[in-house]
Amino acid sequence: MTAPTDDRTAPRPSVPSQEPPTVRLPKPTRDDRRTEIVTRLLDSLEDLVTRHRALSGDPYQVDLHAELIAAEVAHELSVTRSALRRNPPLRRAD
Repeated sequence: MTAPTDDRTAPRPSVPSQEPPTVRLPKPTRDDRRTEIVTRLLDSLEDLVTRHRALSGDPYQVDLHAELIAAEVAHELSVTRSALRRNPPLRRAD
């Protein structure tokens, strides 16, 4: 029977390290950003509707439920307005 060998002492073959190629995506245009902002708003509102439809049902909580929905919609609109102000549309040359 032979004794086990210690692989840590064996020389390791040298492999040249290769960096993966860098992929540079084009910078989004202002219209791209504004489209993303509006898409985010619409997705958020759809999620809100889905979530609240699942929660509705307790007739004693209707007023509180309506207030919660109104507050969430107001928040989403505020976030969207702020984002659109940071990315105003370009003026057209007439």
